[in-house]
Amino acid sequence: MLSRADLTGLIATAELSGPGFINVRLDDAALAGLLAEVAADDRLGVGVTSAPEIVIVDYSAPNVAKEMHVGHLRSTVIGDAIARLLEWLGHDVRRANHVGDWGTPFGMLIEHLLDLGETEAAHELSIGDLNGFYQGAWVKFSSDPAFADRSRQRVVALQSGDETTLRLWRMLVDESEKYFLAVYALLGTTLTSRDFCGESFYNDLLAPVVDELGALGLLTESDGAQCAFPAGFTGRSGEPQPIIVRKRDGGFGYGATDLAAIRHRTQTMGATRLLYVVGSPQHQHFEMVYQTAREAGWLVAPARATHVGFGLVVGPDGKKLASRSGEAIKLVELLEEAVTRAAALIVDSDLDAATQADVARAVGIGAIKYADLSSDRIKDYVFHWDRMLSFTGDTGAYLQYAHARVQSIFRRGEVAPDRGAPLLLVEPAERALALELLAFPSVVETVAETLQFHRLTGYLQGLAGAYTSFFETCPVLKSSPEIRASRLLLCDVTARTIAKGLALLGIESPSRM
Repeated sequence: MLSRADLTGLIATAELSGPGFINVRLDDAALAGLLAEVAADDRLGVGVTSAPEIVIVDYSAPNVAKEMHVGHLRSTVIGDAIARLLEWLGHDVRRANHVGDWGTPFGMLIEHLLDLGETEAAHELSIGDLNGFYQGAWVKFSSDPAFADRSRQRVVALQSGDETTLRLWRMLVDESEKYFLAVYALLGTTLTSRDFCGESFYNDLLAPVVDELGALGLLTESDGAQCAFPAGFTGRSGEPQPIIVRKRDGGFGYGATDLAAIRHRTQTMGATRLLYVVGSPQHQHFEMVYQTAREAGWLVAPARATHVGFGLVVGPDGKKLASRSGEAIKLVELLEEAVTRAAALIVDSDLDAATQADVARAVGIGAIKYADLSSDRIKDYVFHWDRMLSFTGDTGAYLQYAHARVQSIFRRGEVAPDRGAPLLLVEPAERALALELLAFPSVVETVAETLQFHRLTGYLQGLAGAYTSFFETCPVLKSSPEIRASRLLLCDVTARTIAKGLALLGIESPSRM
């Protein structure tokens, strides 16, 4: 059944443009009216969802007693942007930092702690030398049979709940979490101490998971291990692919922990959208876990799980980004270098020292986040300092500078925008800017569904370009009072849109640079 759209008052002209195409031009007054509604709205036309969900975003996930390195960057940055966006849209977002805080390595770590003495170990951990602590334990484990034997016995004590062992384990976890939080603060993420939910949390849930899977007939013994064989997954020779749920020695596989997490998140927490921000090589593992959870009845509509995969960070040579010695670059060192490099690029020399430091941090950290989020996340992206920190091109610094340039108009004119002023879209550049501004809600909606943040960065670049054209052809402060008020309002909505778009990416927008 055909229907007719009522476009009265919206369309100035409409004409055929070849078979199946119609060119439509919005009426100037209608366009101005739509933008006036956006200008008066604190949310810039983006509504709050009418169907809020409990969303679990599983991201970052460093390992206890190990320093965070560049390999943790993408999960943390992408996951944080997802959490920010969905929370702003009105969803109940629960951040899950699935820290590696359980398993056999803790036997050697606790024994190494005892060898050093609790005081010395606490000092070594508190100064952030987690790698040195871990390597010291590993050297002894691999070279000293007696130490290795003690470490294995300590694992048994840990898993059986020995009080002394658990206290020492908690010391390792607590000191590591302090370090992680310091890194998150430097990176400017929204992760807090409340979001740590490590492997140990699910320890008591593993046996019930095995029992339930067994009762449902979803486990098969294979070479002494209890395995799930989710439908649709086969090896190269066509043989069914297993998830090892319980090992032949009675221990539990990673699959058991991931299944316990899904069961807990859907059945206990009531989540309906589960997002796992983990590197692309883990795609098949997670799809097998999801399918097993569906077969167990833990992941059924409306609940669904998505693996938000991503590629590697590579150097200009196309190889995995590493230090000159070939080791993974420490994340703290990477972030500190970004801030140092940004400090040398600050344009506004009138800023006091404290403000310059704040701007350098915003630009440096923003450059790293933007470089990550502006690329198609499923692909590898090239880490290039000069390109990332440029004030021209597709960079975070360019957008931050565009925002600061708008703010400078209000400072120079010693005026504030009147958000109730009538909008007059006279020049083509004004119309083009208005159309870009009105696209923001649809872009946000698309990104919330696809989790492809390069669509948001692409939009912001287009908006900044439209503003540049407007700024170059449409005088603001020197125009007549009525036109001036309208153009100041256009500047205001542009600055607010850029700032909100960057904020959703976790990037600050300095008012001066």
